[in-house]
Amino acid sequence: MTYCVAMRLRSGLLFASDTRTNAGVDHIASFRKMYQFQIPHQREIVILAAGNLATTQSVLSLLNARLNGEGEHLLNVPSLYDGAVLLGRTLKEVVARDSGGGMQSQGVDFGANFLLGGQIRGEGPRLFHVYPQGNFIEATEDTPYFQIGESKYGKPIIDRVINYETTPLDEAAKCTLVSFDSTIRSNLSVGLPIDMLMLRANQFEQAMKPPHRIGRDDPYFLSLRDGWSKGLRKVFDELPNEPWFDN
Repeated sequence: MTYCVAMRLRSGLLFASDTRTNAGVDHIASFRKMYQFQIPHQREIVILAAGNLATTQSVLSLLNARLNGEGEHLLNVPSLYDGAVLLGRTLKEVVARDSGGGMQSQGVDFGANFLLGGQIRGEGPRLFHVYPQGNFIEATEDTPYFQIGESKYGKPIIDRVINYETTPLDEAAKCTLVSFDSTIRSNLSVGLPIDMLMLRANQFEQAMKPPHRIGRDDPYFLSLRDGWSKGLRKVFDELPNEPWFDN
C-alpha cells in the first residue's frame, strides 16, 4: 500500500507521496512514486502512482519510452486533459497485456491509480485522478485535492484545513505532512521518506526542481509531529467530559 496526495489551489499545485511498498510484513521496500515531465517555460507535469507496482512501473516506462516517438506523448499533448486521456489509455494497455484482459488474474490485482497534474502554457493548473479502469475525474474549486492509496487516516485534517481560495502552498504543505503523520501512525504499509513538490501557478521554471525528500530525521517533520501530538492532547484534555453519567 502507499499514500499519495495532490492539491490544486489558487496559489498552485502540491504533490506528495510516500516511498514504501510491501507484499506482507516480511517484504518491505522503498520505491519512488512521483514522476516529472517538463519542457522549460512551456509545461510542467507530475504523476503520482499507487497500486500494483509492476503495473505502475510499466505504465511509466511506456510513457517515458514514447517521449521520443512521433505519436502522442506527454510532452506534446495540447492540454492536461489530453494527458489524462493518454495516461488512462496506457494504463488500460498495460493491464490488458499483463492480466489477459481483466483487472484480476489468478488472484492478482493488476489495478493502479494515478494522480496527474501540472500546467501547460495557455491553460491554468489542472489536476486529475485516473482510475484503474482508465477513466478519470478532475479536481475543482469545491474538491481541490485527491488522495490515492491508504487515504482514510489522513483525510480528516485535509477536509478541515484546505480551501481552494485561501490556503497558501506553505500551509498546504504543513497540512499534508500532518496528514502523512496520521497515516504513518495508523498504518504500517505507509512510511518515510516522503517526497513533496510544489508548483506555483503560472511560474514556469527553466528546470523543475526535484521533489524535496523528508526522511526519518528531518527536523521540521519531527517538530511538526511532536507539536501536533501535544496540541491534540492539550485540546482533548480541555474538552468537557460527558455530562450524562454519574462521576
